[in-house]
Formats: sequence, C-alpha cells, structure tokens
Amino acid sequence: MGRPARIPTIGLPPELDAFLDMLAAERAAAKNTLQAYRRDLADAVAWLTANRKAALVSASSDDLRDYLEHLHELGSTPATVARRRASLRQFFRFLCSEERRAEDPTAVLDSPVRERPLPKLLDEKGVIDLVAAAHRLEGPERARLVAALELLYATGLRVSELVELPLSSLPREGEWLLVRGKGDKERMVPLSPMAQAAVRDWLTVRETFLPTGPIARIKRAKRYLFPSSSANEGHLTRQRLGQLLKELAPNAQIDPTQLSPHVLRHAFATHLLDHGADLRSVQTLLGHADIATTEIYTHVTSTRLKQAVVDHHPLSEGRKAKTAAKTSESDKKPVEGKA
Repeated sequence: MGRPARIPTIGLPPELDAFLDMLAAERAAAKNTLQAYRRDLADAVAWLTANRKAALVSASSDDLRDYLEHLHELGSTPATVARRRASLRQFFRFLCSEERRAEDPTAVLDSPVRERPLPKLLDEKGVIDLVAAAHRLEGPERARLVAALELLYATGLRVSELVELPLSSLPREGEWLLVRGKGDKERMVPLSPMAQAAVRDWLTVRETFLPTGPIARIKRAKRYLFPSSSANEGHLTRQRLGQLLKELAPNAQIDPTQLSPHVLRHAFATHLLDHGADLRSVQTLLGHADIATTEIYTHVTSTRLKQAVVDHHPLSEGRKAKTAAKTSESDKKPVEGKA
C-alpha cells in the first residue's frame, strides 16, 4: 500500500509538514488523523501569531497555557481542550526527538483527569426500527442505505472504514469482510446473513452511483464498495452518510441528535456483550489495539443493568416511586357507578 498523500500545510511552519510526514510514514496515520492534527496545530499557530506574536515552534509553556485557557473561555468542551493539548504534546515531543528544540514546553502543562463519557446508545428495537425505515425508502438510495446500516451494525466498522471499503474487500463467498483499519492493520469480520443479503441487493444497483466524465475519476470510484458520483474522494463520505442517517431518524421515531454512524458501532459492541460475547472477541471485531478501549462497553452494560434494578426491583426506590404514582393516578379516577 502506498504512503498516504501529504496533507497541505500552506502558511504553516515546515516543522508541521515534517511532523505529519512522520505520522504518515512511521505510524501509518490515517488521512483523517492527519487532518485532525493539522487543524489542531493550525488553530494554535493562528492564536499565537495574533496574540503573542510568537511562532509555534518557539512557544513557551506560558504561551501554550494561555492558549488552552483561551479555549476554555471560548466555551470549548473539555474533550476539545484535551485533544488540542494532546496534539501539542505530540508535536513538541517530535521536535525534541528530532533535536529541533531542546526542551518540551508541554511537559509542565496540567492534564486534568476527565471522566470518560459513556457512548450514546441505540437499543435493539431502535436498530430494528431504523433498518425498517430504510427499507421503506425507494430506488437505489434504499439499497445503499440498507446495506450501509446492515454492515455498520453487523460488523461494528468505524464509519471511515465503511465508506473507504474497496470492492475487493468482499470475498467471493461474501461471508467475511476484509477490513483495513487504524495503523494499516487488517482484520477479518464475519457478515450476518442479513448483511450479506443487503450487500447483494446493493451490488445490483451500485453502478447507479458511479460518476461520468474523466476515465481517471471513474476508475477511482469503481474501486469502492460505496462509490460516489459527486464526492472528490470517489466514495460516499462520512459526512454524507451521517446526514442520511439523521434524515432517516425521524421515520424511525429516533431523535436525530442521538444518531450517527458511530452510534451503530457502539450498538454493535454493547449488544454483543449483552448477549454473552466475551470482551476479547469484541476487541478483535472492533479492531481495538488496547482492550482498555473496549472496556468502555462493559461500563455501558453495567450502567444499564443498574438502571434496570432501580426501575424494576420491587424494593428499589425507583420502583416504589412508580408504584406510588400509579396508585395516586388510580385514586383520582372516578369509580364506576358513582358521581
């Protein structure tokens, strides 16, 4: 596989080019990862230039601390601030390792411990309703969205992995999917019978979404399982798939703000654990390098179990409150035959 194309860094320091090249070459960082680092560091460059008249590569610890405080004052979420801090740390560690800077100004920046938020979750009925809503659509768009939904829920793919799937990732028998994930690592993921059927249905109309025009553009799009006639990438984009899901959500009685392609990945993992799958198997299917990342789903399951006890155990306070409310409502209803 060829080296990922360099992300343009016009107007940014050459050291940032070198940093992104290192991430691409040595860590096989995905295009989306490189773009995220570029955005984070470009924001720091812009703020330091405007407010400190300082270059990023020569910024002091105080400069960087003020920048992060500025993000807090803007109302940025803790997750955003933490990500920007992490991007700065990676960049300055690179500069120090390359002897382009003697000391690391991020070494003294505080890293507040943040409680990891539990992922948004769609229950099993929600998934069924969502797929049923997709089936009610018409034309080739129906086949495409049904196939995307079935694959996301059947495999737990990251949305970037799904939209960038090459057509060749489908073996001839169609029972397994070959996925190239983070760090350029490959994994085999089994396909459910429903996902297999949805893909077969999609393949009958897939050429509808191939572009017209230059041969090179057509060849690029033909590589992908989900080609696009309009996207520059040649395939269905993450943003477009997210938009399609949010448009579909009301038809399934789902709040659009609670639905995204990643929510289906969470549903895949959580529902497997709910039905007895072991954590190591789920880790393999999700393509997590560290099982600690997968363990977040055990917390989701534990939280739901605790809530089930609160809501339904006869001696729980939640159950008592619901019973009392029902009793109060029944007392207010007039007794038949009495005024």
